[in-house]
Amino acid sequence: MALSYRVQGFILLLTASLLAVGEANTIVVGGSEGWRFGFNYTDWALQNSPFYINDTLVFKYVPPSDTSFAPSVYLLPDLWSYIKCDFRRAKLLANATQGSGEGFEIVLKQWRPYYFASSGHNGFHCSAGLMKFFAVPLPRGN
Repeated sequence: MALSYRVQGFILLLTASLLAVGEANTIVVGGSEGWRFGFNYTDWALQNSPFYINDTLVFKYVPPSDTSFAPSVYLLPDLWSYIKCDFRRAKLLANATQGSGEGFEIVLKQWRPYYFASSGHNGFHCSAGLMKFFAVPLPRGN
């Protein structure tokens, strides 16, 4: 008995999804610069895209000291919050100390926009236009 097109399509999609999991990349945000004030992450994201579903982003940064403000990592809920650097409904992903050592990791699990920003120095890290970027991970192709 032949499988219906719907069942065949589901099997193909499931197989492709399982294969895509094995091909996920781990990407350090900012590369050797890490996650720090003074680096343009929008440019970095454009140069390092596309990102794919199941890729892992690693945020590495130096904890706060007497002479520096440490960044944080927030996931902003929408484009408007991202543009305005409005953290009122944002989700704190990593505080000022969680980026030290091996860094903080987040897996891009869905095909949707992810808006990242730092609220460091009372939001100045984001509003200066540097410590923010967005990623829309794509499904992996063959």
